[in-house]
Amino acid sequence: MVHEASLMGLLRTILIILLVWYGLKILARLFAPFLMKYVAKKAEERFGQQFGGFQNQSQQHNEQKRREGETVIDKMPNRQKTSNDEVGEYIDYEEID
Repeated sequence: MVHEASLMGLLRTILIILLVWYGLKILARLFAPFLMKYVAKKAEERFGQQFGGFQNQSQQHNEQKRREGETVIDKMPNRQKTSNDEVGEYIDYEEID
């Protein structure tokens, strides 16, 4: 038994595909903001778990060590910058036209 495709069957299939496609687009527009909020919230929680705990512990440790009004220098400047005497002496010159 061989069935032939009819024009009405083809049009009905195309219509169903288009209705499903546009229905999904409309649903995506309705639910996308809620989905994005959920994803952002989860990412924020994950970021807070990874970095928040370490940062809070180090801040609390530093606050315990320091007193109010105390000045703390974290990095000392490098004082090994000296001139190199092996380069030679500077000779001033004039341009000739």
